[in-house]
Amino acid sequence: MGKGAWACYRQVIVHRALHSIKEKLSMETALSEEIATYFDEAKRQDMENIVLPHLYQGASFDMYIHIDAGDDETKNRTAKFVQEMVRRVESVGMVPVIKPDCYVASAYANRFSKKPYLPLYEDREVIDGSL
Repeated sequence: MGKGAWACYRQVIVHRALHSIKEKLSMETALSEEIATYFDEAKRQDMENIVLPHLYQGASFDMYIHIDAGDDETKNRTAKFVQEMVRRVESVGMVPVIKPDCYVASAYANRFSKKPYLPLYEDREVIDGSL
């Protein structure tokens, strides 16, 4: 916290109801893993090279997958699935972060998933070839 971060997200529309918390958490984790796989070793090296000249000023480069779940059974309904999700993230070579430290997942989830779906291109008539 307080050092800045970069995160990415994308809107995914699931055309059916998610019936369990495990299914929702599993899907969120799978989508995060998919995004992480876009950053192959060459891309990671390029990003590290950007940070490298600034190491002595306190810069660092770390890649994490924040899982919007916690292991405290009194506070989180997701507690019984945390270890499974952590193992999945570790299996793709990433570092998992869970509640209360997964501020990125919680902030993004609250900001973007609590709103109704807004299509990028509404049903507009295209007259001149542009939207």
